[in-house]
Amino acid sequence: MKLQYRIYLIYRYGICYAPYEDNDMLCCIIIVFGSSVFMFLPVSLFIGLRYSRSKNHSGFVSFITFFSIAGILLGVAALITVVSVMNGFEGELKKRILGIVPHITLVNEEQQPIDNWQELSQFINVIDKVEKVTPLISNEALIQSVHNLQGVLLQGIRPSLESDNLVANNMVSGKLSDLENTPYSIVIGQSLARKLNVSKGDNLRIILPNQTRFTPMGRIPVQRTFVIVGLFSLGSQVDDSVVYTHSSNARKLLRLPTNSFTELRLYLRDAFDAPAVINKLRNDSKFTHLSKNLELSSWQESQGTLFSAVKMEKNMMWLMLSLVVAVAAFNIVSALVMVVIDKQAEIGILQTLGLNRHDILKIFLTQGLFNGVFGTTFGVVLGMILTFFINDILAVLGLNLFGAGYTAQQLPIDFQLTDLVIIIVGTLLVTLIASFYPAYRASKTLPAEVLRNE
Repeated sequence: MKLQYRIYLIYRYGICYAPYEDNDMLCCIIIVFGSSVFMFLPVSLFIGLRYSRSKNHSGFVSFITFFSIAGILLGVAALITVVSVMNGFEGELKKRILGIVPHITLVNEEQQPIDNWQELSQFINVIDKVEKVTPLISNEALIQSVHNLQGVLLQGIRPSLESDNLVANNMVSGKLSDLENTPYSIVIGQSLARKLNVSKGDNLRIILPNQTRFTPMGRIPVQRTFVIVGLFSLGSQVDDSVVYTHSSNARKLLRLPTNSFTELRLYLRDAFDAPAVINKLRNDSKFTHLSKNLELSSWQESQGTLFSAVKMEKNMMWLMLSLVVAVAAFNIVSALVMVVIDKQAEIGILQTLGLNRHDILKIFLTQGLFNGVFGTTFGVVLGMILTFFINDILAVLGLNLFGAGYTAQQLPIDFQLTDLVIIIVGTLLVTLIASFYPAYRASKTLPAEVLRNE
């Protein structure tokens, strides 16, 4: 006859009951070893995790719990993906706009050439935040082909100083240095070339409407025929609004003194340091002496509104998707309230065994946080998969978010670890806050009342 034994494994957090038979020592060893693994867990955490993994919930409670976790999962995934894409667009905007637009410009208030530009360049170049200083001749012009006429900004540059800029690195035909080898040559954007129906090697006429000269036919605008030696493509508004020529050619058209320029362009290591650099220059007595009648202006005066709009759009995307996560997290309230109602007897029994109200509170906070961790974990996995493979997914599905004219474009992605940490911590914090009310309600359970009819 086999005898039944009972082993009561009494730990600091309660009682673990395990029946076994005397001839089944393996079962006993497994039970004792498994129990010892959990002996170091707080009782609240152990019971909360046990409730979370339990499959004895009613169908409706399981339904609500599933969709709350699914909502957190989708919200976290969408937030990671959209924020990474928005970071990518902001980075592309900085590179394409601030890579061409000078961070700080120094021009003469009286529209006169800067004669001491070399001395000014040497003085400014030693400032820590300044990367380089380049001279420029800039003037509005009309560019004419056989087929069309377009208003542009003519910029006379020194190609040797612009060899590492964004235009030189994005040439689709020819090189920026070809401006030094060919007299009266220009480099234009590829989109402008399409509008004018021209290509490399064709001739264009540059007309300066604000510069005139006397001829036997009367006063006419200054104009000159140029040959196209290169095409560039930046994918921005610069492609069809700016053309480049050698500074000597621009100087001849504008009748400027030899080796003079109309402005200096300052490029910084970080474009957002422009206000600090301007303040430093204005407070320097030597610079004030060198820059008489010269005016400082930053990129924020011309492009600041655009970047403010992009930043506001990014913040709104953060807000909307965060609200999606918050709504999904607060669905946990409904599920936990129903669990509390369903587990009234068990809560009363735990209290009679010695658990206080804080322990009951921790049990249901653990259960709510478990759902948040579960949804957040899979949401992070799904979000990172979508983030790093979204262009491949769109290509497989045959979707083009840029329209028919941009078949070669891809979504820019800039995944930042700090954003991921903020999303994870924020989601878990919202989940914890949402779990507090049902956990507090469970802690207020009176064992005498719930066990009266048991």
